[in-house]
Amino acid sequence: MGFLRREWYTIAIVGMVVLASFLPISGKGAEVFSIATDLAIALLFFLHGARLSRDVVIAGATHWRLHLFVLATTFVLFPILGLLVLLVPNGLEPTLVTGLLFLCVLPSTVQSSIAFTSIAGGNVPAAVCSASASNILGMFLTPALVALLFGARGGFSADALESILLQLLVPFVAGQLVQPWLGAWFRRHRVLTSIVDRGSILMVVYSAFSEAVIGGLWHKVSIEALLTVAVIDAILLAAVLVFTYYGSGWLGFGRADRITITFCGSKKSLASGAPMGSVIFAGQDVGAIVLPLMIFHQIQLMTCAVLARRFAEAAKRGEASTSPAGE
Repeated sequence: MGFLRREWYTIAIVGMVVLASFLPISGKGAEVFSIATDLAIALLFFLHGARLSRDVVIAGATHWRLHLFVLATTFVLFPILGLLVLLVPNGLEPTLVTGLLFLCVLPSTVQSSIAFTSIAGGNVPAAVCSASASNILGMFLTPALVALLFGARGGFSADALESILLQLLVPFVAGQLVQPWLGAWFRRHRVLTSIVDRGSILMVVYSAFSEAVIGGLWHKVSIEALLTVAVIDAILLAAVLVFTYYGSGWLGFGRADRITITFCGSKKSLASGAPMGSVIFAGQDVGAIVLPLMIFHQIQLMTCAVLARRFAEAAKRGEASTSPAGE
């Protein structure tokens, strides 16, 4: 029972994957669920905006060292690791290798990076600014990196920019506008933000994996290839998690900033990657190319759910210097 209490959220995420595998949502139901997921994410950002004081938000936005670290990890370290993958014989078909390199040039997630940062007790304002900047810059940098590494040509996505502005930044700004009147109430009722944090991630997992299953996830590639991709994805994630957490500590960042860097710097966005892939690799086997990203997406969510819980528990015990690996 103790294990279930500690790991219930990780189990819930795995449950969403299993549920989507056997009962994927599709058709009209998927459209309605997608709208509900978008509303939950918008509500999450409104709550963060309403709960955070103006001074805290300004401090997060101007934390340039943190943002530079996250951007360098996302658009420099990750692509270098992706190129190293190409040097190691893995027996994978070319489309999957292309997919592994493609995921390495994608921007960070926004919603889950901020949600996990919040759960773990990190610097949420800095996470909002850093993750949003990663996505906006990624609309320019990802096609440029793909063109450099693959010779493919991508373009700027006005729809993606509009999505970030309307679904994420506008609700956050709206929350900031009402913060002087409602901020104290929301800070006293943190459980509301916690429920929306966790619930929105579960909705994203179920929706994304349902779409993948309906698209023939379990029929496109062999089990051996899936396992190989999963192992490579796990190694990539582990390498970046170690680099971001311990590297940020070596550079003198505080505990809250290290948490933010760890979660924002280690993520790759399925929400941005899937549409970018369909444009950049139009006419190719896009499904196989984005498969490594879909697997990475699930691994990062489950891994970061565990890390966020351990960070939060360490904070409750007052062990501010304790790492998620129990150093």
